[in-house]
Formats: sequence, structure tokens, C-alpha cells
Amino acid sequence: MSELSLRPATAADIPALTSLAAASFVDAFGQLYSPADLAAFLSEAKSAAAIAALVADPDGAMQVAMRGGEPIAFCKIGYKCGWPEQARGIKAMELKQLYAAASATGSGVGSVLMDWAMAALAAAGADEVQLSVWAGNHGAQRFYQRYGFEKIADVTFKVGEQIDEEFLLAKLL
Repeated sequence: MSELSLRPATAADIPALTSLAAASFVDAFGQLYSPADLAAFLSEAKSAAAIAALVADPDGAMQVAMRGGEPIAFCKIGYKCGWPEQARGIKAMELKQLYAAASATGSGVGSVLMDWAMAALAAAGADEVQLSVWAGNHGAQRFYQRYGFEKIADVTFKVGEQIDEEFLLAKLL
């Protein structure tokens, strides 16, 4: 197996990251949604324009995990949190997305990206990190708990017309 490397996402990555984001979401969650809701969500949240906005966002950073010259995962952090009303810290920030190709799940790439994210957020001055996770995604919840995250609130996430129950997890730094 070739070596894993991380690098900042660039505009040149947008086509590959768009495919990776859509495929990893469908692989993990596609069975939960009607075809119409899934298509609406993918065309909005996982489109090339949406991924380009993530890459170009000055209020965050995005790393791509590469193996064998191909992107296999990515992680997006935000220097502002999406739930300021739930913030316990003064400078809460957010882990926005951590996506891996189905073939990369369980390979350790998630831990490598999580280590990068936590170090980058701490270096940016975060005193709290927040993230949301689907209430039924027990594997992801265990992963984040290993990093010291705990549930602080119930939140929702919209996919098409469907509203999913999510947990807001946070960790004070």
C-alpha cells in the first residue's frame, strides 16, 4: 500500500473532491433518503460549486489525504462554529466535514485527518471544537469520543425535505 500524505486542498482538487464527497455520503447514508431528497441534497451540498466554496473559504482550512496520487479523504475545519448559542468556549470553532472513500474507511486516514484538524484548530486559537454527527452513526460517535468529544445538544440536519436528528458534540481545549 502506498504512503498516505496530507496537503491543503486547491482549486485543482474540486472535481475529485466533488466525486469523493458525493460518493462517500451516498455510501454511508444514501439508503436513509428518498431518491428525490438525496438528489436535491447532492445537487446543493455536494456540487462542484459547494466544494469550490469550501476550498476557497477564508474562514477555514481544508486538507486532502492522498494515497497513490489519488485523494481518498478530506477534512474541512471552520474558524467559526455553526452553533454559537451552544458554545461554552470564548473562541469555539468547528470540524465541518471529515469524509473518506469507502475503500479507505478503517485504514487510519480518519485519525490522521482528525489529528491535523485538532492541531490546526488549536493553532488558530480555538478553546472549543464543535461538530455534528447523525444520531444513528454510532461508529462516528465512538470515533469522536476517543478524541474527548461529548454530546452537548440535539440538533437537526436537512437532506432534501427530510430532517435528521443529529448530536452536537464538543470538546473544550
